[in-house]
Amino acid sequence: MTLHATLLVFVLAATGRSAAAAPPETGWWPADLPPRVATPLDETEDQRRARMAWWREARFGMFIHWGLYAIPGGYWEGRRTGGAEWILNSVKIHPDDYMPLRFQFDPVDFDPTEWAMIAKNAGMRYLVVTSKHHDGFCLWPSEFTEFDVDGTPFERDVIGELFDACRAEGVVPCLYHSIMDWTHPDYLPRRAWDDRPGGDHERYVRHMHRQLEELIDRYGPGVLWFDGEWEGTWTHADGQRTYDLVRGIDPRIIVNNRVDTGRTGMAGLTREGGYRGDFGTPEQEIPATGLPRGVDWETCMTMNRSWGYQSFDVAYKTTSDLVRKLVDIASKGGNFLLNVGPDERGRFPAEARKRLAGGGRWMAMNAESIHGTNGSPFADLPWGRCTRSSLPGGGERLYLHVFDPPANNAIRLPGLLTEPAHRAAYLLSDPGRGGMAVERDGADLVVSLPDGTPLDPIDTVLVLDLVAPALVVEGPSIAIESGIFVDPFAVAIGSPDPSVEVRSTTDGSDPTFDDGFDSDRIDVDRTMTVRTRCFFEGVPVGGVVERRYEKVDPIAAVQPFAIRDGIAWRTFLGAFESVSALADADVESEGVASRVDLSMQPRDENFGVTFTGFVEIPSTGVWGFSLDSDDGSTLRIHDSLVVDNDGLHSALEKSGAIALEAGLHPIRIDYFEATGQDDLILKWSRPGSDTFVRIPVERFKR
Repeated sequence: MTLHATLLVFVLAATGRSAAAAPPETGWWPADLPPRVATPLDETEDQRRARMAWWREARFGMFIHWGLYAIPGGYWEGRRTGGAEWILNSVKIHPDDYMPLRFQFDPVDFDPTEWAMIAKNAGMRYLVVTSKHHDGFCLWPSEFTEFDVDGTPFERDVIGELFDACRAEGVVPCLYHSIMDWTHPDYLPRRAWDDRPGGDHERYVRHMHRQLEELIDRYGPGVLWFDGEWEGTWTHADGQRTYDLVRGIDPRIIVNNRVDTGRTGMAGLTREGGYRGDFGTPEQEIPATGLPRGVDWETCMTMNRSWGYQSFDVAYKTTSDLVRKLVDIASKGGNFLLNVGPDERGRFPAEARKRLAGGGRWMAMNAESIHGTNGSPFADLPWGRCTRSSLPGGGERLYLHVFDPPANNAIRLPGLLTEPAHRAAYLLSDPGRGGMAVERDGADLVVSLPDGTPLDPIDTVLVLDLVAPALVVEGPSIAIESGIFVDPFAVAIGSPDPSVEVRSTTDGSDPTFDDGFDSDRIDVDRTMTVRTRCFFEGVPVGGVVERRYEKVDPIAAVQPFAIRDGIAWRTFLGAFESVSALADADVESEGVASRVDLSMQPRDENFGVTFTGFVEIPSTGVWGFSLDSDDGSTLRIHDSLVVDNDGLHSALEKSGAIALEAGLHPIRIDYFEATGQDDLILKWSRPGSDTFVRIPVERFKR
């Protein structure tokens, strides 16, 4: 043994760690990452940029849902039940009947190198695997539970082997970790069919934190991807301390927003309010439009219908659809986390392998148009999508993803005022084939595809270099959104660039350069529709922007005979799916609260609450109201439906406005909770303000 090796053994023995537990030197962390900060919240913008750099560059990752649920594969006791990774919950299996599945876990075909190579060959730069899903089974040998791989016939460290294989292939290994745990004796709330005694939320959180410390120290994941935060027991404070714990152990780690309670349902972005999390997590959906620069997000999606393995789930998306989804997401500045559910033997389903291989062939020629790119400067392109990256010297490269070539083979870039660096574009997959003519047509640039250009039926990528970052003119800005008003006001019209001029109308007609009026301010004193448009050298560029303003009379206040402080409430029990169902339910209990909240909730799930009373409006004008709820809620003032946030959904905020005189106004809030986390917050905004705040308790009367 060499002296170096002897010292290594001594140090490991002195610290009480095995060699496997030593913090990994992975090589993929940013080389210039600043030193450890005192707390995660002390991180500067430069430090955050350095920490997020590899993830933002990657754009494409693999999600893997794998665990004991792969053994039944959607069947239970010989019946096809579905449920996949949710089978314990969906079939209502008692933990004592589910946990023995670990004695059947023996995935003899598990090949971590093959998994890592498939991800790499598909063009994926990172891989997120379930260390523990909602069923509580751990894919690593944990010192804090027996419900793990050590308690199976397999006995191998799945996480350790897969992390080693990923690093060998240059793929960043990451972990998914469930907050929810249906089999742990201390996790709350219990399922209705789980009759085990006890349970202690704080003790469970301490257990989860010990396991997180173990995972970080032993494996050094690039991302910790949390899930299961929607149950009522998990609080904002729990999310804060868990995020701070993870980043305190290793400040390099990136953590998704599901560590906290600020996620906006399946749309996945983070609400305002100081919630923790480094990126948003849309699930099974892609935002309709791009998000502002600096908002990090990642769409996670299945190839078929299930996250975990189900032998009968063969409803796979096509390779073309998956590639175009990747391009759409990248064009909006997001990442794509595409899921695979291996079977009970550790094999990727054949249909999944086929699609990953097909996507890999496209990425082999076009990866440059995905990795390290930014979102499109264009709001809409009828023929496809656009991604972009910076060039040395201050220029910018556009990648034009042509899904559906126009009949005239003219790839039009509307409102692009920046000049091309060369009067030619080229195929990314075949740069030596020859240039394609680029011409200016007013405010547009047009790339002409020559006859005979080989087109990829999935996505043909053209490259166009610009002399500077793309300046795209779409429409003017109107400072105040459309809505109702009581008193006259002025609205500002903004030009996107000095090189364009703006024309507007207030009679609903389309503005023209000669007939529209040129003004950066419009006085609104009556009901009107403002329409405005940009013009470049007299030619219209971009679309028409429209706002309608309606002058209304405020609703008169009421004068009750007698009023008292507080707002009356009634609760109902039942499996409601809309607030209208509360009308046919029997009252469970009733009382008075000082404000609209859920302090009186009769149980954790399947209940409803109705609040009735008056809200005192301090001054006449247009007041905004918002309801943030999980699940559905509605707000009525007088007979008007002001906020409609009804339906089954996770935490979601919606708002509305109504013109009211100063004084008392009858108010009614209906709310129901189905399953998962409960949440109800009522706010208002004063006339002329866009800021919503909780209504003071003294403003509620009954």
